[in-house]
Amino acid sequence: MPGAHGIQAGLPADGQLDATLYNQSGKSRDIRMLTRRSRLLIFTLMAFAVRAHAAAPEVAGLRQLYDGTMLPGLEVATFSHADTLQPVRVVRRGATSRPLPSSSRPFPPIHFEVGGHRFDLYDYLATNRVAGMLVLKDGKIAFEDYELGIGPDTRWISFSMAKSIASTLVGIALAEGSITSLDDPVVRYVPALSGSAYDGVTVRQILTMSSGVRWNETYTDPKSDRRKVLDLQIAGKPGEVLRYMGLLPRAAAPGSVWNYSTGETFVLGAVLEGATHQSLTDYLSQKIWAPAGMEKDAAWWVDGPQGLVWAGSGLEATLRDFGRFALIAAAGGQLQGRSLVPPDWFKQAGVPHEIGGKTVDYGYMWWIPPQSVPIHAGAFEAAGIFGQYMYINPHEHLAIVVLSARPKPVDDALDEAGYDDAFFGAVATALH
Repeated sequence: MPGAHGIQAGLPADGQLDATLYNQSGKSRDIRMLTRRSRLLIFTLMAFAVRAHAAAPEVAGLRQLYDGTMLPGLEVATFSHADTLQPVRVVRRGATSRPLPSSSRPFPPIHFEVGGHRFDLYDYLATNRVAGMLVLKDGKIAFEDYELGIGPDTRWISFSMAKSIASTLVGIALAEGSITSLDDPVVRYVPALSGSAYDGVTVRQILTMSSGVRWNETYTDPKSDRRKVLDLQIAGKPGEVLRYMGLLPRAAAPGSVWNYSTGETFVLGAVLEGATHQSLTDYLSQKIWAPAGMEKDAAWWVDGPQGLVWAGSGLEATLRDFGRFALIAAAGGQLQGRSLVPPDWFKQAGVPHEIGGKTVDYGYMWWIPPQSVPIHAGAFEAAGIFGQYMYINPHEHLAIVVLSARPKPVDDALDEAGYDDAFFGAVATALH
């Protein structure tokens, strides 16, 4: 072929190429140096590519997340990189971190029964796909474990555990006078809701999920309010979620019916930002994250660039930093010898409330474990979908944090059986 012959004509004959490269003293050294540099450049670029790939793993979309259709590896990547799902605002840590000393006592065997079946610590960790667990007794680490590839530096999504942190910020704002009373009307701090179903609702009624405003929380129902608000999350237009909340109708008189509502907590976040004239992330940093000596910055979802913080979900932090917050709650809001909240705050926030003549095992955005079980007396807990928990037992000087990757947002069978509370009670009893 003429073309091929023409190309070959300018090259050394077969077997002569190596001699041409390596036998010409000056030229060969230049070529060898160029070859080494080229290899180094290629290896460097490959290393950067590997690091970039490792730093940005594949994560699920929000709809897939709430559908509960994630494979195990994808779920862990998503929960440990949740700041890629939504715009976030950073919660800054302080200059120093508070050490968490380890207990000198060996961790005791844990056994508990549910539905006639006997379980132990290892059953709980394995069957619940627990990624991280921290048990703090008397302010010391009694047990700490990481699984599923996460570690002490991993920030994990809280889901509705964030609600309990937001409610604690209300207590701080009340102690400082930014909120003058829990019986203040919501519209005093969020004028945009004037004339809506939230007109006439108090801050206390928001805290106890008893506004009377209609809301359907079903995560897997495409027609529910939670999924409609999810669409607004994905759209990422600031102000649209609050506008949606203002369009909801009233289903009952304020204070007469309990109805769990993540949308209600978004309104609470707006109340806090309106009362303090600060973003929720800056307020959390200033009042808790920095003075409590958190190890890492946290991140919190917002409803769009420069938007409102999702007070009811989307806070990401490390296991130990969630533990440091839990210690503040277990100490009744005490931090470094001073009270952040009113003296009786957790006595109101962490107990059942009567709403519409019925006792509800829900305080100020804290769940209440069965008080008929003696070891749970005075205990309360934060809970998030997919198995996120902060169990607080002030009488036992105990705090337990569990970060999990259960396959579905909720598991009615586990909830109805009281599986998690049985485990927490077993830990409290073993450490008593």
